[in-house]
Amino acid sequence: MPIRVLLAKVGLDGHDRGVKVVARTLRDAGMDVVYSGLHRSPEEVVTAAVQEDVDILGVSLLSGVQMTVFPKIFALLKEKGVHDMIVVAGGVMPDEDVAELKQMGVAEILLQDTPPQAIVETLNRLVEQRGAR
Repeated sequence: MPIRVLLAKVGLDGHDRGVKVVARTLRDAGMDVVYSGLHRSPEEVVTAAVQEDVDILGVSLLSGVQMTVFPKIFALLKEKGVHDMIVVAGGVMPDEDVAELKQMGVAEILLQDTPPQAIVETLNRLVEQRGAR
């Protein structure tokens, strides 16, 4: 069964070229990918991820709102009783936020210069480590 991924742009960030390249790369690698589109709220993203029963929720951010967006996403997942969904972050964020995001529960932070094949390998590894649902 292919890995299911929801890629989301949260907030006012209007740049989606990178996330579209990632979506295409993951599809080419055999993953089932849903892209939520631009300007989504944490509530919309979590609802879509739960409805689509994804293995991985990937949130792409360039707007510097990661320290407010991710706590909301984790609270909403918990509220919906979802404990086995892998959450990854992508885009641009300062180094000092990376450790805090990982402590919060973000499984991996894939910055804008991460090679596409490394993203595929990372997501495969995260799902393999989590095991079957």
